[in-house]
Amino acid sequence: MNPGCIPRVAVVSGGTTGIGLATAFRLLKAGHRVAVFSHGEASVTAAGAALAEAFGTERSLARKVDLREPAAVDSFFGEVARVLGAPGILVCNAGISPKGPDGPLHVADLTLEEWNEVLAVNLTGTMLCCRAVLPAMKESGYGRVIFVGSLAGRTRPRIAGASYATSKAALSGLSRVMVSQYGPYGITSNVVAPGRILTPLIGSPQSKTNIDALARIPGGRLGAPDDVAAVIAFLASEDAGFVNGAIIDVNGGEFTPS
Repeated sequence: MNPGCIPRVAVVSGGTTGIGLATAFRLLKAGHRVAVFSHGEASVTAAGAALAEAFGTERSLARKVDLREPAAVDSFFGEVARVLGAPGILVCNAGISPKGPDGPLHVADLTLEEWNEVLAVNLTGTMLCCRAVLPAMKESGYGRVIFVGSLAGRTRPRIAGASYATSKAALSGLSRVMVSQYGPYGITSNVVAPGRILTPLIGSPQSKTNIDALARIPGGRLGAPDDVAAVIAFLASEDAGFVNGAIIDVNGGEFTPS
């Protein structure tokens, strides 16, 4: 446990692999109680076992939840409140990025089914998680909400499709609204925008897409999940109380806004 850290309950969506799992480990090491969820049964089982082995079942919880099902989301957050306590930290990391056989579909070829599914998970699912935790955060006078956006939502997408880039760009708008509505109650809302990070979402590091991406990164390497988790953990901490409405890029210098 970090000295001076006040133990809280944290929820990490998409918390069973990649950035989400690295974040869960970071938050548990800091002394928090952590609940993770995703829609993949195998990853939930594996992550739950790893977290329980490292930190015990009293401080960790892993569940299979589909963000496209509002009732399932509400039920999960109800269980978290009963078992671990009301969340004071929310990390919205879950996201999907479907591709066609030759890469992202052009807008003219985009199906309504793909558009709706991506927004249901990446954007509406984020809203559902916020809706579940904000009343208790407001009542307690404390909250940390962190959205995991994307480089694709910050600049011209080179790899991501329209539905993914749109959903990630929209998170900054939702964050700004939350700053206005909930900042007076001690709740911060920030966005972390990763670049190319070595997670299952991006496939093999040796793929042409990833080799091309590497050439654009002045840092000379692709990112690791813990590169992003470290920033999320700071934003979730007591020390980040005056950071509100920020978008923090974690991309090795691939994108440097003015």
